[in-house]
Amino acid sequence: MRQSFYKTISSTAIAAGLAVSGFATSAQAIESCVASLKKQAISAGVKPAVADKMLSGAKYDEKVIRFSTSQPEYKTQIWDYMAFLVDAERIEDGKANLKKHARTLNAVEQRYGVDKHIVLAVWGIESDFGQFRGDFYTPHALANLVCAGKRRQKYFRGELIKTLKIASRGDVPMSDFYGSWAGAFGQTQFMPSTYNSLAVDFDGDGRKDLVNSVPDALASTANFLKNAGWRNSRLWGFEVKVPKGYSGPSGRKKYASMATWTKRGLRNMDGSKFKSKADTALIRPAGANGPAFLVTRNFKALRSYNASTSYGLAIAVLSELVSDGDPIMTPWPTNNPGLSRAQRLELQKLLNKNGFNVGAPDGKVGPATRKGIRAAEAKYGMEVTGRPSWNVYYALGGR
Repeated sequence: MRQSFYKTISSTAIAAGLAVSGFATSAQAIESCVASLKKQAISAGVKPAVADKMLSGAKYDEKVIRFSTSQPEYKTQIWDYMAFLVDAERIEDGKANLKKHARTLNAVEQRYGVDKHIVLAVWGIESDFGQFRGDFYTPHALANLVCAGKRRQKYFRGELIKTLKIASRGDVPMSDFYGSWAGAFGQTQFMPSTYNSLAVDFDGDGRKDLVNSVPDALASTANFLKNAGWRNSRLWGFEVKVPKGYSGPSGRKKYASMATWTKRGLRNMDGSKFKSKADTALIRPAGANGPAFLVTRNFKALRSYNASTSYGLAIAVLSELVSDGDPIMTPWPTNNPGLSRAQRLELQKLLNKNGFNVGAPDGKVGPATRKGIRAAEAKYGMEVTGRPSWNVYYALGGR
């Protein structure tokens, strides 16, 4: 679809757009670039009224550009990442939604052959079970990435046009395109190109509405994972014991038989030998002193949703816990663990109470909160990191 779009734009227009996109940070430059994007979208088949309404008012957004160069799943320690993504609140909400949407989840699992607990976990991680869709109006975020971004402008231009075309077809109302800084939208956060290839109308109303239809969102996620290689005939993986001093192979691409892993000294957490015959790979996301897992190619399917081992593990562990499975048994290798969402909210309240003004508490750790944390760490003689950790939380009076 992107190829057909680019064929409709003259080489001069593309060159002009890219020339602006490399350095456009002023309001005037953004406006000029967005005006060009509107014309390009209409030439590509977007309804003029849709292009005008969805792109009007787009302004330079510092957060979009900042987030495009710093993604938490790649920079955050895994124990911090897991602490706020797989917390007690999300687990309880997951169990409640498992019951509430049992009929839909069972039907989705039967149709697509993807474990309903995995589908539920993706929903929980991506939008907190539909409670949070994202802070960004995605057409404006994508326009920023085209007009002021530092990389992949052509890709984001294509995603923007696809977004406008989805709205032109009437699948999703124009006002409902809220999601991530990168342009993903809906309850399970599909990029527009992914939407076009894998979204499904599961509730039968004639529209693929991943924003307002839970059945459409869950079924589309299952369809994505099925196409990514998920097979219900195998687990995602499981935690294992690795012998002390192990120096053998590890890494998510280094598959071996269970018999081979047994010969290498690995065991189930209860010390027993493996019964499964599936090929698996050993991952140690926190290094040799942290938890270890043998993962199947289903874990590769999870990573295809977001190319991060931390993300894949968050989905996998949440899926276990909403179905009353076992938590991770091996402690993370830190004496300063991360905070849950409730604790992060309380941390902000404590920072304000102790004179480190971070603004209205919302549980989201942004620049103001990190600045407050750094000031508190300095006051209490800690290493200054800006990290929302247990040590600073405790020092401020948290329990």
